[in-house]
Amino acid sequence: MPSPTPLARLPVIFVGSFPDPCARLTPALPEIALVGRSNVGKSSLLNALLGRRVARVSRTPGRTGHLNVYRLPTLYLLDLPGYGWARASQSERARLARLVRGVLTRRPTLSGVLWLLDVRHDPSRDDLALAELLGERGLPVLAALTKADKLTQSERRRRTAALAARLALPPDQIQLTSSTTGLGISDLAESLLAFAEALARR
Repeated sequence: MPSPTPLARLPVIFVGSFPDPCARLTPALPEIALVGRSNVGKSSLLNALLGRRVARVSRTPGRTGHLNVYRLPTLYLLDLPGYGWARASQSERARLARLVRGVLTRRPTLSGVLWLLDVRHDPSRDDLALAELLGERGLPVLAALTKADKLTQSERRRRTAALAARLALPPDQIQLTSSTTGLGISDLAESLLAFAEALARR
């Protein structure tokens, strides 16, 4: 069983589920948005980071339909809907895309982004579009490469290097993870806490 992460020792409050990408949160704390393609393992990673089941994990992609907000003592985690899910209606896909884009481009209080990518796959067109959007906004980005337990150690190294090169991300902004085995989860939690602390000192 994976060891508890630094975040697992902290109280967590589910603030609410919001359709408005600019919903105001009080008190003001650093906000980190979790974003990634549908079925990338976002809910599983969030549960692993917090050491408890706060997000519903489903075999069916697209379960997250609003901006779900979790408050910790020093930061908010903003769980966004997954992008790139093709089985929803055209109107629903458009609504989810507007919500994700609205949070990432218009939310004035957003501090940074935790970007989830499946380590087994090359970036999709949606991933590359998001990379361009994040570059334009200029927010700090930490990439969590999920489902690392599906690969051998040599495959992990090769895929990590390939994704870093393709997305122009430096090594210190990439964390290999597995919600199943706990690989990299504690390190990722420490990075999030350190990020929140650095923002609080500004």
